[in-house]
Amino acid sequence: MSSSPRLLAAFLFLLLSAAARRASAACADEKFSGNRVYPACADLPRLGASVHWAYDAASSSLSVAFLATPPSGGWIAWGLNPSGTGMSGTQALLAAPKSGGGYGVHTYNINGLSLGDPGNIAYDTSDLAAEVGAGGRVRMFGTLKLQNGTGAEVNQVWQVGPVDGGAITMHATGNDNMNSKGTLNLITGASAAASGGGSLLRKKNTHGVLNAVSWGLLLPMGAIFARYLKTFKSADPAWFYLHVACQLIGYAVGVSGWATGIHLGNLSKGITYSVHRNIGITVFALGTLQIFALFLRPKKDHKYRLYWNIYHHSIGYTIIILGIINIFKGMSILSVDQKWKTAYIIAICILGAIALILEIVTWGIVLKRRKEDSKTYNGNGNGHLPLSM
Repeated sequence: MSSSPRLLAAFLFLLLSAAARRASAACADEKFSGNRVYPACADLPRLGASVHWAYDAASSSLSVAFLATPPSGGWIAWGLNPSGTGMSGTQALLAAPKSGGGYGVHTYNINGLSLGDPGNIAYDTSDLAAEVGAGGRVRMFGTLKLQNGTGAEVNQVWQVGPVDGGAITMHATGNDNMNSKGTLNLITGASAAASGGGSLLRKKNTHGVLNAVSWGLLLPMGAIFARYLKTFKSADPAWFYLHVACQLIGYAVGVSGWATGIHLGNLSKGITYSVHRNIGITVFALGTLQIFALFLRPKKDHKYRLYWNIYHHSIGYTIIILGIINIFKGMSILSVDQKWKTAYIIAICILGAIALILEIVTWGIVLKRRKEDSKTYNGNGNGHLPLSM
C-alpha cells in the first residue's frame, strides 16, 4: 500500500504531461505553403491568433508567420512595438484583401490610436505575403530586420478588423480586441499578455456604466415617482423628495459619465462616433437646463406654472428617451457581451411594466375622484368639475 501514493503521483504526472503536450501542440500542427518552416510558435491569448517565427540572433533577422481569423473578408495585423506596450508606436504588418483577389501585405508605422497610411516602418522588411487557409483563417508572412540592441523579449501587438467598400475600417472595441498585446520571448518562446493594458477599456466601461445607471435607470425611476406617486395622497410630499433625489443623483452620476466620455474623445484622436457624441452633448445640455428649472419653479397658483409644467415634462421625457437610445449606441460601440444588453433591456422592461401598471391604477383613482367631485358639485347646484386634481 505504501507504493500507492507514488503510483498515483506518477499517473497524475503523465496526465498533466499529456495535457501540456496537447496544449503546446495547437500551433505546432500548422503546415505552411512555399516550404516555409518555423521552429517556434505560440498560441496568443486573444482573438484565437497564433504567431510562428524563426529568429537568427546573429543577424537580428526575424521571419514570422501570423495567423488569425478576421471578420468575413476583413484584415489582420501583427507588429512589434519598440517604444511601448500599446498600439501607438507599433511597427505593423497588415494583410488585407486586394481588389483583384487574394491578400496583400502593407506596413504601417502607427502613431496614436489611428492606423494612418501605409509607409516605411522602423524595420527593413522582405518576403511579405499572405494567403487564406481553411475556415477563412488568414496567414501573413514576412521577415523583419530588427535593430541592433533588440533584446530577446519584444512587445507584440496583433489585431483583426473589417473591410468596408475596399477600405480598412476600425476594429471592434471588445475586451479581446482592446487587450490583444503582450510580450514574446524570441529565444524561449514564452508569450504573455500585457499587464495593465486594459486601462482604456476600463475607462470606456466606466463611461458606459455611469451613463447606463444615470440617464438610463435613475432618471426614468425619478420620472415614475413624480408621475404616479403624487396621485396617492399618503405619498405627499414623499414623492417630491424621491423624485428630486433620483434626478439630482442621476444628473451627478451622468455628469461624471459625460466627463469620462469627453476624456475618451481626447484620447482617441481620429476616432469619432458623431451620433453618440452629439446625443450625449444634447442630453447633458438638457439635463443641465432641468437642474436650473428647479430653482425657477413657480408656485402652484402662479400664472406661469402651467407653462413651466409643460416645459419641465417635455424636456424630462426627451432626456429619458435620448439617454436610452444613446446607451444602446454606446453598447454597440463597445461591442459588449449580449448578456449585458439583455440585462439592461430587462431592467428597462421592468420599469416600463411598473409604469404601465401604475398608469392604469392612477387613472382609475383619478376618474373615481372626478366622479365623486362631480356628484359633490352637482349636489351643490354647481354642476361643474374642478379645474384640476
